[in-house]
Amino acid sequence: MQTRTLGRNGLQVSAIGLGCMGLNHSYGPPLDKAAAIALIRAAVDKGVTLFDTAEVYGPYINEELVGEALAPVRGQVTIATKFGWKIGDSTGGLDSRPEHIREVVDASLKRLRTDHIDLLYQHRVDPAVPIEDVAGAVRDLIAAGKVRHFGLSEAGAKTIRRAHAVQPVTALQSEYSLWWREPEESVLPTLEELGIGFVPFSPLGRGFLTGAIDARTTFAQGDFRNGVPRFSPENRQANAALVQTLSRVAADKGVTQAQIALAWLLAQKPWIVPIPGTTKLARLDENLGAANVALTADDLAAIDATLRAHVVAGERYSPFGQKAIDR
Repeated sequence: MQTRTLGRNGLQVSAIGLGCMGLNHSYGPPLDKAAAIALIRAAVDKGVTLFDTAEVYGPYINEELVGEALAPVRGQVTIATKFGWKIGDSTGGLDSRPEHIREVVDASLKRLRTDHIDLLYQHRVDPAVPIEDVAGAVRDLIAAGKVRHFGLSEAGAKTIRRAHAVQPVTALQSEYSLWWREPEESVLPTLEELGIGFVPFSPLGRGFLTGAIDARTTFAQGDFRNGVPRFSPENRQANAALVQTLSRVAADKGVTQAQIALAWLLAQKPWIVPIPGTTKLARLDENLGAANVALTADDLAAIDATLRAHVVAGERYSPFGQKAIDR
């Protein structure tokens, strides 16, 4: 597996990481624990070194799973986790108060079976807490040896700059893919200027870009896509042209649509590291194979020209999720 560097502090990780959320959270029934651990360890064997989790996934269970799976190889991998949500509070919402950050980190360390978190993200920007206070709290945790690197998730350019001025940000994690390109407007230029890496989540459009989902697809109970406007049957039908474009490009290259979607991301910047998730070993192999797919400048220009002709239908989050996005 090729490697890439996130941030100017030299965090080196595999070119493609593994998003672990879907193993037991948000995408229907959880994978059997033994199978989930086997998949994570298979990813390690195949060269993956970046594993992404969060306290809210489950909640808590995902961190425990990742911690158990990676304990035998802890020194070989990078574990990323996140803070920032109220958990167990019936009102839900955000909480990035410094005292809460410290509590979350101590609890996450225990669940992850480690003495340090390699990359700690603020899961969503909390408008009630100045980002300078958040960055300062993480800076203190880095000084204490509990955290190695600071990250943000779904943060806008202004917030990134303010945080970075207090504690250098190593990576931003936000949605970015062939059907969500908003980060190109102001976020990617800011990251390039400041020397911050980018970790796209949902790089396969929550499965849609693989071609495995169409207007007739039904999702299991508990799958959060049931409440996402972009996944309504009519919007899936409207967005089918995008998948058809990918299918043609993939056929020309002799690879899969998922591999084209991931290879496109890798070709955008050398400091982009996507984290596709899966519950299947075959899909893991397919995703990792994207690192070997070379797209030429002509390929990229053709894809870009075709995609710009498609207007993606539907919001990417429910109204509640949209409120938590920083601009």
